[in-house]
Amino acid sequence: MNHDLGLPATQLARRTLAHARSLLPAALFHHSVRTYLYGRLLGEQRGLRPDHDYDDELLFLGCLLHDSGLSAEGNGDQRFELDGADLAVRFLREEGVASDRREVVWDAIALHMDREIAERKRPEIALVALGAGFDLGGGPNRLPPGYADRVHRAHPRLRAAAVLHDSIVNQALENPRKAPPFTMQGELVRQATGGSRPTWEQFARSAGWDDYEGSP
Repeated sequence: MNHDLGLPATQLARRTLAHARSLLPAALFHHSVRTYLYGRLLGEQRGLRPDHDYDDELLFLGCLLHDSGLSAEGNGDQRFELDGADLAVRFLREEGVASDRREVVWDAIALHMDREIAERKRPEIALVALGAGFDLGGGPNRLPPGYADRVHRAHPRLRAAAVLHDSIVNQALENPRKAPPFTMQGELVRQATGGSRPTWEQFARSAGWDDYEGSP
């Protein structure tokens, strides 16, 4: 436990940290911890205080488990964030976590790829999406001097963006249902394979409603 970085120290937080470490490859595990650290900091920059304005343990649980759908255990037939949300809820149910708290974690994980929606939700949900996005697409300029160095000493990057990309694409290549058209997963597979993106008209025609029959 990295006490100097202020990770939650409840028994559930400790067990979840160990669970995430056993579940995920190292690059995704460290990305998940950084998601919490950066999400919490971005919340503080917005005036949100841990355990005053939101439940810090719930934020930690959502961050630590947000990519669990990319694990071997979490790999199902849905988009990885939905598989991960379902797996997280199963783990938390076994840990005796109440259903209303499990629901917050499910929403945080399931919505973390849809930042615009997640930001409309409660902080425990919004900050998972913000932290995950910042760890991949942010940078040290928005952080206090030296903070990124402290975080990366404890939780090295290990090519996180590349590993995340390959994990998503490899799952979807094995099971196309994990990368529906018009999703980010579908776009990553298209880029990796050089495939074409279906047009809206093709999508509509495939439904069989004949909406385009007789149109100019």
